[in-house]
Amino acid sequence: MYAVIQSGGKQERVAEGQQLRVELLGVPEGSEVELSPVLVVDDDRVLATPAELAGTVVAARVVGQELGPKIRGFTYQAKARRRRRWGHRQQYDTVEIVSITVPAGR
Repeated sequence: MYAVIQSGGKQERVAEGQQLRVELLGVPEGSEVELSPVLVVDDDRVLATPAELAGTVVAARVVGQELGPKIRGFTYQAKARRRRRWGHRQQYDTVEIVSITVPAGR
């Protein structure tokens, strides 16, 4: 069984026991979160519509936080002595998928 979840404007395919990076969730380390599934595939069943996914839960536990790569930029305007350096480093939460539960009868 696997599911496709949506978090932070991105979609990821996940299975139980898998660890992945998602954008910062704002919850402390070790806490449980519920991620919204977009698609669930269980052997020969495919659940994709909102009516079919009602009650379906993908539970995950926050394992830690990490930083993405440093992105550096430089803007320059000729003949105006205008220069600007900037940088950014995205923060991520590492989550482990604990369970994918589908209500009985679906």
